[in-house]
Amino acid sequence: MRRSLILTVASAVAMVLLAMLVPMAILLRDYALEDRLASAALEVQATESVVSGAGDDDGDVAVYLARINAASDTVTTVLYPGDRTDIGPQPGEDARVRQARETGQARVDDVDGGAQILVPVSLGGSSGSAASTPVIRVFVPEPGLTSGPTTLAYLVLAGLGLVLLLGALLIADRVGRSFVQPIGRLATYAQALGDRRTPPPEPSGPREVRDLGEVLQRLVGRIELLLDREREAVSDLSHRLRTPITALRLRIDALPAGDDRARLSDDLDRLQVMVDHVVDEARRSEREGLVAGTPAVAVLADRAAFWAPLAEDQGRAFTVTAPPGAEVVVHASRPDLEALVDVLLDNVFTHTPEGTAVSVTVAPREDGGGLVLTVDDAGPGFPAGVDVVRRGQSGADSTGLGLAIADRTATESGGGLVVGTSPAGGGRVVVELGPPA
Repeated sequence: MRRSLILTVASAVAMVLLAMLVPMAILLRDYALEDRLASAALEVQATESVVSGAGDDDGDVAVYLARINAASDTVTTVLYPGDRTDIGPQPGEDARVRQARETGQARVDDVDGGAQILVPVSLGGSSGSAASTPVIRVFVPEPGLTSGPTTLAYLVLAGLGLVLLLGALLIADRVGRSFVQPIGRLATYAQALGDRRTPPPEPSGPREVRDLGEVLQRLVGRIELLLDREREAVSDLSHRLRTPITALRLRIDALPAGDDRARLSDDLDRLQVMVDHVVDEARRSEREGLVAGTPAVAVLADRAAFWAPLAEDQGRAFTVTAPPGAEVVVHASRPDLEALVDVLLDNVFTHTPEGTAVSVTVAPREDGGGLVLTVDDAGPGFPAGVDVVRRGQSGADSTGLGLAIADRTATESGGGLVVGTSPAGGGRVVVELGPPA
């Protein structure tokens, strides 16, 4: 916007300056030509006195013309009628010269490159007829760019135009800045709405921009109020559900031992996990903001190492491999990354026999930045014909939420989750985590 405003003002001012300065330059040239014509008229009077006083003596006229032509930009020539030789640098006459001689009247004509003054000179006595009247022709060239006074005037006009253009651009820049800076602050504030530590900017700039800022702040306040109410409602829901869940658990525990009791207990456990997951997802934006960014190498490696004591107790070969060097930031919060590792390793430890080897590898993502988390085991692998990533399906006696939650974490980060077969013939889960947007 600021650049467009400056370009628009520059174009408009340039056109105005051209419309103003070009006519002024033409007027200056005309004034300079008029001034030269006035000076040439004085020279004509002096030349007329020399020509009329010399009579038939061409020597005095030639000396005088050579002197004045050398000292002036004008070109003076005396044109004699008949066979008498013209004196000066521009001999030869035309119809205008003949008309001036015949009428005996001086005239000024525009010619190529300037103007000329024609003045017939009466020699007096019997020689005063038109047939014997010489004509003084003074050619006055147009003033060029290199002529002294004209050059100075053109420089003054050019300097004035440049000052006006720069002044207009400066004003346009100030006006554009008064719009752009407040809008830029509003844009920065809008991009950082997920960060509760960012205070709203003070409304500034033109009235329209201030109104926009005030409307945006009211909108943000309204959205935050609605989100707070939603979180409170979800939290209240979780608390309200815990009481009947606890009552159901007590009633289930009071049932005789058997398959029905175990099945009902498992169903209640799944319900409890689902309620906790709903509450956790409702609080996600409050926990991590709109765009989470976490240095993930150390988080993933440390959380995987947390399972090492359990692997040692179960006699599992357990390895964790992470790249050395600089950290890699991914689009996920720290709690989600820790929960991701816990879900994947819990699946391995729960659904493979004790003593089964497990390996965790963290490596940089090849395309687009981010990380790749790979969990391999030497167990029986994933059951055939079951989409274990789909919510509620596990192929085993579980809630079926584990890999679904892991897949959602990977997808929301800009990556994905793929299951397959490990080199040892067991299960493999590859999770790609993308970088922050």
